[in-house]
Amino acid sequence: MRMVEQDQENDDSNEVTWEDQQKINLFSKLNTRMKGYEAKMETARQEKEALDDLSTELELADEDEPVLYRIGETYLHMPLNQAMKRLEKDRADLDANYSKLSESSQKCETEMKQLKVALYAKFGTAINLDE
Repeated sequence: MRMVEQDQENDDSNEVTWEDQQKINLFSKLNTRMKGYEAKMETARQEKEALDDLSTELELADEDEPVLYRIGETYLHMPLNQAMKRLEKDRADLDANYSKLSESSQKCETEMKQLKVALYAKFGTAINLDE
């Protein structure tokens, strides 16, 4: 019983050259980087949601009472207006970080598409570059 048709079997006509192996390795590195960027972007999205929730809570807070604001792993008491300024700064930093991650992810994706075209052109169905 044969699983693959005879004309679809891999023959030795498409040997993997050193340059091809370098392209495959680069594709793998870019894929790993892109997954890392996507994980960091998801964390940034969650932090953004937390900051949005905090903003809503601070709008309802009493101006005379200090609020607890988290900086790193520490919570500090600070006046409401100072906490609001800090919140806006944190939002801006988070947005800048997210856009940088997004840009890096897009660069990886572009390079990966170029490598896919080159590798699929040479190896066809003998190589699988999809997850």
